[in-house]
Amino acid sequence: MRFYNTLTKKKEEFKPIHENEVGMYSCGPTVYSYAHIGNLRTYIFMDLLSKTIRKNGYNLKHVMNITDVGHLTSDADEGEDKMQKAAEKENKSPYEIADFYTQAFFKDIDKLNIRRPDIIAKATDHIPEMIKYVQKIVDNGYAYETSNGLYFDISKLPSYGMLSGKKLDGEKAGSRVEIDAEKKNPFDFALWKKAPANHIMQWDSPWGKSYPGWHIECSTMSNKYLGDQFDIHTGGVDHIPIHHENEIAQSLGYSGKIPANYWIHAEFLLVDNGKMSKSLGNVYTISELEQRGFDALDYRYFCLNSSYRSTLNFTFEGLKAAQKGLERLRNCVKMHSASNVKVDQAEIDDYRKKFMDAMSDDLDSPKALSIIWEIARKDVKSKQYADLIGEMDEIMGIDISLKKIEEREKMLEKKLTDSLDAEIQNLISERETARNNKEWDKADKIREELAKKGIKIKDTKEGVIIERITT
Repeated sequence: MRFYNTLTKKKEEFKPIHENEVGMYSCGPTVYSYAHIGNLRTYIFMDLLSKTIRKNGYNLKHVMNITDVGHLTSDADEGEDKMQKAAEKENKSPYEIADFYTQAFFKDIDKLNIRRPDIIAKATDHIPEMIKYVQKIVDNGYAYETSNGLYFDISKLPSYGMLSGKKLDGEKAGSRVEIDAEKKNPFDFALWKKAPANHIMQWDSPWGKSYPGWHIECSTMSNKYLGDQFDIHTGGVDHIPIHHENEIAQSLGYSGKIPANYWIHAEFLLVDNGKMSKSLGNVYTISELEQRGFDALDYRYFCLNSSYRSTLNFTFEGLKAAQKGLERLRNCVKMHSASNVKVDQAEIDDYRKKFMDAMSDDLDSPKALSIIWEIARKDVKSKQYADLIGEMDEIMGIDISLKKIEEREKMLEKKLTDSLDAEIQNLISERETARNNKEWDKADKIREELAKKGIKIKDTKEGVIIERITT
């Protein structure tokens, strides 16, 4: 396998620390609101990576955090805690907010066929470990205390900026960071924040009532479950300049080691060639896509048509095209599955290798999809082709195996039946109201409409008898 490593700025052959074991840490959601489709693009990428690693025969230990404290409204050290702000807005406790939006997040990733990581670490469950982690950084001489909290002293780390490539020389203090007279350097960042009296979430610590900084959470939890050094760290490109840069600094201050050998990041999602913004009304969730008649997997398929390292522009026209394309692909698989024609096994093996080569080459999902389509469009139909595409779907996750297609059709049929039954009940109620009001013409028209839907109505002395018309 070969992946683009943000740390070295080049595509590299993947060599795990341990021969058949891979450790991977993924930055998870801050659970103060619903995840939007831009967030979820990163988790689709994460899922493709984890499944490709496993398909290549490695045992993967995948860890993801849930941030339920400490993430300020700025990714740096400014503003309110997002959890506290949401709790005050919704008049709930931060724990109620976190639980509700955590469950909403899991529902979304389940709909997207994203495999849940092996270990899901909630920040508030790891406060004692974070305190110990911070204390060691302090003991190693990389931190200092102010009236606001404990800060990492980046002057002690000449390599700071290695991930993002940013140069602090010449940066104008105050233009991108808030000036704090107590900081030794304006770019020093918070490890631990002293809590004001009205802060809802705070814990006892050697530095008084306080709460963790966002960056320290990931460093602590990745270290607990994967050790001082592990193989892969994933996230979105927005994590590069601050969050992941600071994770590296903290780990160097703690153990003297860069925590991950490979840093792999997914690019931004644009909407109509612009940034997503609540003020523009273009921040969409999976539920909102469903309300417009789309399925979560239509969005996953839409994402697979572009490299995770390319900026992707979302439009509803593009999503509609993806929806139609995915439906055509499933129909092709069904046609292949109905044929018992035998094809050359060498051809099957060759396609399998081409597919895995594509996904192992920095997750080239567009190329992998083109291989699937080449098989799907073959004039000669064969169940062997359908089975092969189903095998490829173990990574792609868009329900194009025959088993998934059949399950999906049964589910859609049940939904249609349930909705039809609800519609029929409403019509029967409307007809009964019309009869009670002596609106005989209206009652007769509803009877005719029900007949078209396969429902026969009989009015008797004992009441209304309802029967399904059978053919």
